[in-house]
Amino acid sequence: AVVSTQSTGSHGPFHFRAPSKILWRTIRGMIPHKTQRGMEALNRLKVFEGIPAPYDKTKRMVIPSALRVLRLKPGRRYASVGRISREVGWKYGDIVDKLETKRKEKSAAYFEAKKKLNALKAKAEAGA
Repeated sequence: AVVSTQSTGSHGPFHFRAPSKILWRTIRGMIPHKTQRGMEALNRLKVFEGIPAPYDKTKRMVIPSALRVLRLKPGRRYASVGRISREVGWKYGDIVDKLETKRKEKSAAYFEAKKKLNALKAKAEAGA
């Protein structure tokens, strides 16, 4: 029997380049994904690059225990998943950055309009 020394890339392990897929694979390693319960948990997990349309309107939460300022000692080195993805060949970082700046501009305009409306409401309530 002849044993091939070269492996084919289509059989895995697959090394994802997109930040969302890197995070997904990392989380998959933390749960029992081969059991029914683990598969259901993994199916409920949603990961994205940036903030897509239905979620850009929802209020964002800050998890204080996960903040880098609180978790790392000053001067410690760290890496962002987006930078690592770009270094391993992810091609869509510029597109996601462009879409995120567009989303932030729209969000800022909405917030300014909301502040003006709230100021008018407060003024009307004070006058009444």
